[in-house]
Amino acid sequence: MFSERLKNLRKAKKLSQYELADRLGFSRGKLANYEQGTREPDFATLEIIANFFDVSTDYLLGVTSGQPQDKEERDIAKRLKQFEAELENSDGLAFDGEPMSDEAKESLLESMELLFRQTQRINKKFTPKKFREDE
Repeated sequence: MFSERLKNLRKAKKLSQYELADRLGFSRGKLANYEQGTREPDFATLEIIANFFDVSTDYLLGVTSGQPQDKEERDIAKRLKQFEAELENSDGLAFDGEPMSDEAKESLLESMELLFRQTQRINKKFTPKKFREDE
């Protein structure tokens, strides 16, 4: 799913693999591997691609079908980016006395994204009708 969506987004912007790779700061080979499905991006790379195309990471991964980010998706992405920046800037973050590995940080970010989504959904339930945009 990711490889197809990445290829379609690139073609929609009428970019070659070389042009897109250059804009994203990747090698053309890395981008080609993503498009062929022989390589999967890490979380940071996924964020870079999603931000470039102004889509959600969920869209890239095939979780959602709608391409454009709606307000809720942008809010979640913004919160997640702030949390990630705070995570990178904190010196004392450790697990069992050892500095957190990159895998542990990525796992924590994925958990926080889920938490942000659940919180957003719960808060939406309790928004008074007069303030709801969808009704």
